[in-house]
This record gives sequence, structure tokens and C-alpha cells, in this order.
Amino acid sequence: MVGSDGEVVRLVGTLTDVTEFKNAEERLLHDAVHDNLTGLPNRELFLDRLEGVLTFAKADPAIKPTVIVIDLDRFKQVNDSVGIAVGDSILLTLARRLGRLLKPQDTLARLSGDQFGLILLSERETERIINFAETLRKGLRAPITFNDRELFLTASIGIALADGEPRRAEEVLKDAELAMYHAKRIGGDRIEVFKPSMRARQSDRVTLESELRRALEREQIKIFYQPIVRLEDRSVAGFEAMPRWDHPKMGRAAPSEFIAMAEEVGLIVDLGMYVLERTARELSDWQRAVRRRDSVFATVNISSRQLLRQDLIHDLRTVIARAGLARGTLKLELTEALVMENPEHTAQMLQRIRDLGAGLALDDFGSGHSSLAYLQRFPFDTIKIDQSFVRTNGKGARPVVLRSIISLAHDLGMEVVAEGAETDSDAVELSQLGCEYAQGHHFGEPMSADDAKALLQDDDVREESDPAPRKRILQ
Repeated sequence: MVGSDGEVVRLVGTLTDVTEFKNAEERLLHDAVHDNLTGLPNRELFLDRLEGVLTFAKADPAIKPTVIVIDLDRFKQVNDSVGIAVGDSILLTLARRLGRLLKPQDTLARLSGDQFGLILLSERETERIINFAETLRKGLRAPITFNDRELFLTASIGIALADGEPRRAEEVLKDAELAMYHAKRIGGDRIEVFKPSMRARQSDRVTLESELRRALEREQIKIFYQPIVRLEDRSVAGFEAMPRWDHPKMGRAAPSEFIAMAEEVGLIVDLGMYVLERTARELSDWQRAVRRRDSVFATVNISSRQLLRQDLIHDLRTVIARAGLARGTLKLELTEALVMENPEHTAQMLQRIRDLGAGLALDDFGSGHSSLAYLQRFPFDTIKIDQSFVRTNGKGARPVVLRSIISLAHDLGMEVVAEGAETDSDAVELSQLGCEYAQGHHFGEPMSADDAKALLQDDDVREESDPAPRKRILQ
């Protein structure tokens, strides 16, 4: 403040406490580079630290950083069976186990969902590094106890050793990941050290991905159909659609060999629509060729990505209308694990699908931990009981819960398909328990659409010549 003589008389200022703002700023900075579950560095901070270590290693040959990538085997199935909350607790437990094995100069990070990364500076000798990795592997295998249960987890571990060559952090991490993927492909629960030849195998995988894209465009994916038999008279009631890839060099590939790849590269939606459209077309042809009291049906497996798409409703409406199918005969088949991933969203989507006139089948029931009573909130018309409940044990007896599952399914208005029924005695006993349908290689191998049509027509001829209930087995 200036006085009348032009001199400064006094000063006026303000004081603001910015502690809360600064703390929030620090928290945001911390959260940006740390995993919010485990508190470990995330992938970005891991790469930043690795870049710094590699820079120091150029100036000091004594620094030999090793990068280790640890990926849990089949953790998705664990998550599906115990739930996401328990799954997070398991990850936190494993992160603490790994942290206790490290020395202060080492860095542990959570790279993604169930994948951890490690910058190892405390060991330099190759033999000692591999021994340390073995210690990590054994530490992860120790059982985890919760709710009076024990879980046993394994991990695939990839190692990228220091080679003295100037490298970027992303390249070193990628090498360790390639070694880890190699360990996983050959069975998991093992340790693999990166070799340059693994890059060639990865390029083969990239080639395979592009070939899968072309296969869809050129219709090299063939659909085969496995019969589902009506136990009352052993007639063919329907089919399950099973895609096969006729690769020009490798021959015919089963779904297990390319479905996972399609999921990874984002082709599963296109592949799913391809199978759905062609199955609907063939089903329409069968229904026109064979007139019977109960129309033949076909089931098509759908993935989580398909179920999450809002476009699925529009696409399904178009497919059903174009094919002119009998209501409820084109069934979408979902696994129990998929249903339980997001129950609220799934319930809404399934009701909309049911309203369109599609059927709904719950696949592999019993492989998870959901009760059938809980699943009544979903509009399924069919459940397929997992083969572990159908097959006999060493004493020739079936699980006692099988009868209860069938009875409860009927109480909820659902029909039952038994998977893995492989003998005539299986069929007789399942029929006595009230099971409507069976599916297994003994009742028919997956076949082409033309062979499926011929089988249905043969069924009709037999029924006209001998209307009594049949006791034949499909060969």
C-alpha cells in the first residue's frame, strides 16, 4: 500500500494451504505409474526403469540386467471358478510372495492382469539366474488356502539374459515375453531362456494370423455338425456346429488350435458370425427337407466378445429372418463361466436374444461353481451337463448329483443334454434318469452339412417303416 508521499506504507498478502492439492497431485502421479491392486510398478514404470538400467549397463560392463516375465497358467479359469474378488486376493498374495524373494536392487512390476515382470540385478551368473527363476517357480506353486480350500497355481517363466548388445527396453521385454509364451505353449509350469530362434516362431504366428484372416474371406473355415440324439427313440434331434480350418499346408485344424488366436487378434466376432450365418442356412435347409413334429435344432457356441456387442441383437435378428427358421431351433450356446463373468449384463442380453426367437443352451454345466437354482434367473431352455458328471467312476457308478441336476433342470422348465455319453448303456441309464438328449462320439462324429441332412432323411425313412421306438446307435 503506497502512502501520500509515494512511499510504501505496508504490504497486504494472502496465504493458501495447498497441502491437500499437492498430496492429490502426488497420488495421481503415483497411481499413473503403479498398479492399483498390488502397489507394484506398472508396465510404463517398469520399462522406464529398464531403460535406465540398460543405459547404465552401456557404461559399466559389470551391470548385467536380466529380465524375467512370469505369467500364471490358466488363471482365467481360476477367476471364473472363484470369482474376481478372490482372484484379486490371489494376485496380491502372489505379488507379496515374489517380493519377499527379491533384493533391494531388483524391481518387480505387474505388467498386466496375471503377468509380472522382474528386472534382476542381484544375480549375474547364468546358472544362478536360472536357479533363482526355479525358486520363483516353486514359490508360486505353494498352495493358497481360502474358505477351507487349497488352490495350486503354476506359472510359465521367460528369461532374457543380458548379452552385452545395445538394446531398447521394449525389445528386451519382448524377448522375455516370447520365451514365456514358448514355455506356455509346451505345457506351462516351466522356465525357458530366450533364444533368437523364438523370433522366427513368432513370425510364423504372425503369418498364421494373416492366413486365418484370409481363410475367413475365402471361406476355408468349414462347419461340421455333431449329432445330438433324442434318448427316447435314438433319433437325431439336432446338431452342434463345430468349425474346422482347412489350412492349405497344415491340413485340418480343430477349434482348439485357432479359436484362442482368433480371440487374441480380434477375429472372434467375424468368425462367430461366419459360423452363425452358415449354420442358420444349413438348419433352414434341413427343416425344409425333413418334416417332423419337433423341428430339428442346431446350437452355435458364442464368445464373450460376441455377447458384449450390442450389434449381436441386430445381427441375430437378420440371420433368423433371412433363414426363416422355426422359433427356438437356432440355439446360442454359452458356457457357465461366460454367463457368470457379468451376470447382470448377461441376463439382459439373453432375454433380448430369447425374445428374438433364438434358443439358449447352457454348456458345460457343473464345470464351474454356480448352482442351477441361481441360473434360473437366465432364460435358458436347455442345459448341457459336463461330461465329468455323466461318465462313470472306477467302480462303474455315476456321480449321485446327476439325478438331482436333471430333476432340478426339469423343475425349471429346461431340457437336458448329457455330454460325453459314449455307450448304449449310458443312453439307457440317462434315459431312465429323465435326460432327454445325449451327445458323444458313440452317437455320431462331427460331419458335413450334406451328411447331416442325409442322416436326418434316413431317420425319417426308418420312422415311417418302423414307427415303434428305436434302439439303434448312430454310427
